[in-house]
Parts: sequence; C-alpha cells; structure tokens
Amino acid sequence: MSDSTISSKNSPNLEKFPDATEPQSASSAPGPQEPPDGGTKAWLTVAGASAGLFVSFGWCNCIGLFQAQYEGNQLKEYTSSQVSWITSAEFFFMLVFSTVAGKLFDSYGPTVPLLIGSFMHVFGLMMASLSSEYYQFFLSQSVCSGIGTSLIFTPSMTTPQTFFKKKRGIAGGLTVAGSSLGGVIFPLMVQHLIPDVGFPWTMRTCAFLIFTLLVFANLTVSSNFPHKPRPISIMDYIGPLGEPNFAILAVASFFMYWGLFVPFDEIVIAAHHYGMSQYMAFSLVPILNGASFIGRTVPNIIADKAGRFNVMVVMTLASGILCLALWLPGRSNGASIAFAILFGITSGAVVGIGPVLIAGISPLRELGTRMGTILAIAAIGTLTAPPIGTAIAQKSGGDYTFSALFAGVDFIVAGLGVWILRTRISGWGLTTKA
Repeated sequence: MSDSTISSKNSPNLEKFPDATEPQSASSAPGPQEPPDGGTKAWLTVAGASAGLFVSFGWCNCIGLFQAQYEGNQLKEYTSSQVSWITSAEFFFMLVFSTVAGKLFDSYGPTVPLLIGSFMHVFGLMMASLSSEYYQFFLSQSVCSGIGTSLIFTPSMTTPQTFFKKKRGIAGGLTVAGSSLGGVIFPLMVQHLIPDVGFPWTMRTCAFLIFTLLVFANLTVSSNFPHKPRPISIMDYIGPLGEPNFAILAVASFFMYWGLFVPFDEIVIAAHHYGMSQYMAFSLVPILNGASFIGRTVPNIIADKAGRFNVMVVMTLASGILCLALWLPGRSNGASIAFAILFGITSGAVVGIGPVLIAGISPLRELGTRMGTILAIAAIGTLTAPPIGTAIAQKSGGDYTFSALFAGVDFIVAGLGVWILRTRISGWGLTTKA
C-alpha cells in the first residue's frame, strides 16, 4: 500500500489497517508473513524486548532521581534548570535517534541496532561513574548512553509488533511493562547503594545488571519477516507526515511527551519542596513506575477488546486531569503519593498504547522508520519539557503550580488530538470499537 493510498483512506474501519502488512505488488519484495499471534519465537521476542525496555526506557524513567541527586551533590553549583538539561537530553537522544535505529531495523532487523546500542549504553554509564564535571556527565550519560538506549529501545518496541495482530495490544503492553520494572528496580538500587558504596560503584553496578539483561535481549529478539537493506531517503521520514492521520498522531505524541516529562522530572523535587522528606521523595519514582506496570498491561488488554484509540483517549485525558486536579493543588505527602500512583497508571497506558497506534496505521515494512519519525518529534518535547518546567517553578519562587498547569494542558491537547484521529478512522459513535 503506497503512502498516497493510506492518506486517501481517512475514514475506514480500524480493522482494515492491518492489511498494510500484505505484499504491495507482485513486482515488489515479498511482504511480511501473516503475524502468528503466538508461538515460542514470538513470546521469546516479547521477553527479550521487555528486557530491552527494562534497561533503556526503564533506566531513563529514573531522571527524577538523578535530577535530585545531581542538584544536591555532584552539580550543586548549577541551577535546577541547568541540571535538568542532562536528564532531559538523555531522553531526547533516546527518542531522536530512533530515526537511525528505525532505519537500521527496517534494513537489517533488530540484531545490528541492539548490538551497537548495548555497547554504547554500558560504556556510557561506566564513563558516567568516572565523571565529576557537568560536561562529563552530559557526554557520558546524556549523549553516549542516551544514543545507546535509543538503539535498544526502538527495535525492542518495534519487533514484537511483527509477530502479533489480534493480540498486538497485550504483546505491546507486556513489552513496555519491562520499562516499568526497570523504573522500580533502578531507583531502589541507586537509592540504597549510594550511601553504602558511593555514586561511582552504584553506576557500575547498574551497568553490570544492564549488560546481563542485554545479553539475554540480544539472544532472544528476532523479527517475523526478512529485512533487506534499502537506500536512505529523507522522504522515508517526512513522507508519512503528508498523511493526515499520521500527522495528527505525530502532533498528539509531541504534546503527550511534552506533558509527560514534567512530572517525570520534577515529582521528586516538587514533593521535597512541599515538605516531604528526601528519602520519601526519592521513593516516589519507584512508586510511580510500579503503578505504571499496571498502566502498561491492563489497559492494553482492555484496548484489544474495547478499541485502542478509545482507551488511549481516556488515559491521555485522565493524565491531564490528574495533573490539574491533584498535582497542581496538592501539597501534602498523601497527595504526592496518590498522584504518583494514579499518574503512573494513566501515563503508563499512554506510553504502552502509543506504539500500537503507530503500528495500526503503518505498513509493517516501514514500521521502524515511521516509529522513529514520531519518536523523533516526541523527543523535542522530552528535551524541552524539564527545563521549561523547572524554569517556570523558579520564576514562581519554587512553587510548581504553573508547572503542573503546563503539563495538564499538554495532556488535554494530546487527548483531543487522539480523539480527532479516532473520529477520522471510525466515526463519532461513542460505542464504536476503534
């Protein structure tokens, strides 16, 4: 199916989109096999990809903890906004290099990007353990490790989609659930190891764990269809943006991530500012990520039955409402903990269902590239959201009211964007599965 064909179908039923996996013409390369929706190879790929998400997105989920750690220790002479560029840039590189990782996946399968990413991620963290200056942390943790996580993250997110059609939601949820487990285990490791062995050996211990899991991921992750190298063309990335449905999803994804990374980055320092002890504030990160395990599994199961776009709309709007109705006015420890739990669930669903929506409106042979395009656009949000949020708080005398407002409005805009896309695909019926 050509790009023009996809863009011309503005109102088909969602179930027609998986037909994009079929061969496009007799003269073209053989199309992907029909997804088996199960089997040993498929579920091993899900397990390996989940390990990949554990060490990539799960590691980057700890940005709130490193924001507080660097502010209070290694980089205490820098402002909160300056420190946030280290944590936000790490996520930025993880997402923006998805364009490269996606092209490598489409051309060579998951093996090549996974191997390169494994080396860069572990090497970057080892170098971070030796760092003491701002530029050293930026180059090692943000750039080297960040690019490495991208080369792990993108094939881990994409490859399981090639094995599933009817069960695509649950497969995607189980894959992304690995990032939730990583977001729980890594903060607890860092929080308890730093007082005992110091920051350098804490980073090395985490790097050794990451190396072990990456060995498993490299041995188990495989694709359901053959990959053939293709010449690189800028139109592979910007061409899909000419399709209205794809463009709407790209814009909505930008606002999702723009809102998502304000609470992710600032939940610890905001709670500490409002009177929570540092130890308890640090614990909010694993609490949020533990709750996101529910958000990245249960809603995906529901989405396969009730409609993926329907669930995405509800969870995106719910994330915005929580920012505006709970995080914005909340000042007590109970309010901060409740927000961490509830926002973990709703934001986990947003992260988990997003790749499934991309797969639903994309030919599988272009899935890696298209996934990279949307994640690269989202990367702009992840890069700018933490510095904007902390700068807003500093202008407000350390109060995070307007930072919460900024995040909440972003989610509302994103939810409306997904709703518009949902109506274009399946109409206005509230009970329609979409």
